[in-house]
Amino acid sequence: MNAAEEPKRYLVVGPSWVGDMVMAQALFKTLRQREANCVIDVIAPQWSLSILHRMPEVRRGIALSVGHGEFSFSVRRGLGKSLRQESYDQSIALPRSFKSALVPFFASAKIRTGYRGEMRYGLLNDIRPLNKLLLDQTVKRFVALGLPPGELLEAIPQPALTVDQPNQQRLCSELGLDLSRPIIAMMPGASYGIAKCWPPEYFSELAAKLTERGNAVWVLGGAGDKAIGEQIIAGLDSAKNLCGITALEDTVDLLALSAIAVSNDSGLMHVAAASGVHVIAMFGSSTPAYTPALTNKKTIHYLNLECSPCFKRECPLTHLNCLRNIHVDDVLTSVEMQLAATVR
Repeated sequence: MNAAEEPKRYLVVGPSWVGDMVMAQALFKTLRQREANCVIDVIAPQWSLSILHRMPEVRRGIALSVGHGEFSFSVRRGLGKSLRQESYDQSIALPRSFKSALVPFFASAKIRTGYRGEMRYGLLNDIRPLNKLLLDQTVKRFVALGLPPGELLEAIPQPALTVDQPNQQRLCSELGLDLSRPIIAMMPGASYGIAKCWPPEYFSELAAKLTERGNAVWVLGGAGDKAIGEQIIAGLDSAKNLCGITALEDTVDLLALSAIAVSNDSGLMHVAAASGVHVIAMFGSSTPAYTPALTNKKTIHYLNLECSPCFKRECPLTHLNCLRNIHVDDVLTSVEMQLAATVR
């Protein structure tokens, strides 16, 4: 293979949130659709490497060993220099921060693409303006950086994470999971803040009604969601609290076994969408217009109140009506309608 036939090599600086990393797969799919043999490496936080391993478009995830928000100039410079031998043709920095442009610069990527932000002149040599009206969704902004300037896609590819069936079998065995009933996964957490969280007591009531009707409930989330998970399953025989005892990649496989996932607007909502399960999502301080679940299999509950979306971590009006007024029976109806449609 001569130099002209060498596949294009991309270095992508990935985002720091679970949902954003899942949405970034739309960019990776777009690059592969246009250049089937291209190589895509992704710089990412250590926690996200397991998700990148479930994206067949990515050759490898490269851990950036710094804490969230840390500048760590020397670490970024060292990582960049260690990547120079890869001779990347183009880097794409998805975050708009100054520090996110450092590794591609020190890696000597030929074209260094990113949006204008935080005085990155010199670090980037392909600086794009961000038209927030035209690129009105996070996923559109990601994908646009992989296209020639000014070009847009009519249909953005949806994320699709690979499911590991042997790992599914291991989890079912080790966790004593019953697959004989329809499984409703519940994700009650949202790391951004409580203004994105449907009240835990609503999840509890929904779980009770679903188990009464013969369904199983699995509560999924991180260690910080464990207490809420215990509250949700209290007194329910057909419910499991798996928060904090399963890894992120395990969640992909468990969601793929579920009939429905009931979730806040969270990173796990996007994981669920990419796992192929039908998503029923409640939006409060955020909006499905900006960060939708990227799947056709979804039901959205969003009240679109006068005060929504505020994008705050906590309700500035203290009432949280945008979520409290999404009633349990409304969500239950959505679950039952979807279960009925699945049975047919």
